[in-house]
Amino acid sequence: MQQIEVKRLLVNYKTLEEFRNFREFGAAELSMKDDLEANIIENDSESPFYGIYFGGKLVARMSLYRIDGKYDRYFEPPQDYLELWKLEVLEPYRGKGFGRALVDFAKSFNLPVKTNARQRSNEFWTKMGFEPVTYQTDRDRGESPYVWYPEGVKEQLSEDEGSVETLEN
Repeated sequence: MQQIEVKRLLVNYKTLEEFRNFREFGAAELSMKDDLEANIIENDSESPFYGIYFGGKLVARMSLYRIDGKYDRYFEPPQDYLELWKLEVLEPYRGKGFGRALVDFAKSFNLPVKTNARQRSNEFWTKMGFEPVTYQTDRDRGESPYVWYPEGVKEQLSEDEGSVETLEN
């Protein structure tokens, strides 16, 4: 099998056209077309979009954002982390390692990674080494966060979870 290469996608009209295939054949919830249109600048190399081409066609993609540590409510110690959004592999290309390649690319930065399990993808994220976090209503707002911890990082507990009250008899 040929080596899978993850590429940063340019924010341009060609990428917008390629994203239309995902809108047409992919899950509506995972559409990135509006995200791309909002950031469109010809050949901008600072795009948050990454993808994999197979036979000249974009077959897998994701958004990857670096979140400043001052906003970290997931990891201990608090630090910069990556938020992986809307990973999607077109149906005919699933099960061929493209999704794993995108996840491994995100992990290669050796920063914690947070994502939300969408489209009944919990099993996929678990298989990729992600764990569900302890749900916190004020932080997670109905989402289903999964995280990957590099060595030395653990889940950040809320003050309520971190302290244990003892009752005296």
